[in-house]
Amino acid sequence: MSLKLPFVEETRFGNWFLNTNMWRLRVLERALNDLQRLLPTGHQYARILDVGCGFGHSFTALAKRFQPLEIVGFDADPHFPARAQSRAQACEVPVTLVAGNASLMQGLEDNSFDMVFCHQTFHHIVNQQEAMAEFFRVLKPGGVLLFAESTKRYIYSLQIRLLFRHPMHVQKTAEEYIAMIRQAGFTLPEERISLPFLWWSRPDSGFFEWIGVPVPEKREETLVNAVAIKPL
Repeated sequence: MSLKLPFVEETRFGNWFLNTNMWRLRVLERALNDLQRLLPTGHQYARILDVGCGFGHSFTALAKRFQPLEIVGFDADPHFPARAQSRAQACEVPVTLVAGNASLMQGLEDNSFDMVFCHQTFHHIVNQQEAMAEFFRVLKPGGVLLFAESTKRYIYSLQIRLLFRHPMHVQKTAEEYIAMIRQAGFTLPEERISLPFLWWSRPDSGFFEWIGVPVPEKREETLVNAVAIKPL
């Protein structure tokens, strides 16, 4: 029996933005660069689950970086299979598209993935604790979660509230996201956490830095990148 789970659909502007070079280069690729440097060395990731894959721009990026044998693209948007199909077919490794809600990933077996990639998706999820438990469930022991998210400080900024749509009542700080990952059972040491303060994530869109104002050392973080490991 299928369950109707909470889903907040993106705005028309948001869907347009996800197909821009700004998104692909300044957001997706930059997050992957940061996450990749935090990864343990010498590991292979044969099966990758890409949660919230959207239009599928991450498929080729993941394939080139990690040389998996298979990528599973997973998304709750009812339009996603049609949107991601062409990029799935163009990817150099096989991509399977699965529609569903991250808080109840029906059909995905326990201990079946080497990597879960969740990029700018978790703040769209309503049932976040359930989704994190699902990430833990489907990962193999020793598998990694690549987690890259915007925090409450960014999602609550005026420009984001005007242009995008999110479940506002579940937004969290960087510290709260880190705590949630650890509470789910993942190992997440401080050295595998990054808190980039990129210009596009700031309420002023980097204007103050552009006119010469120093970036504040004490601040509420707008982004959190983390590489968490499921214990053996």
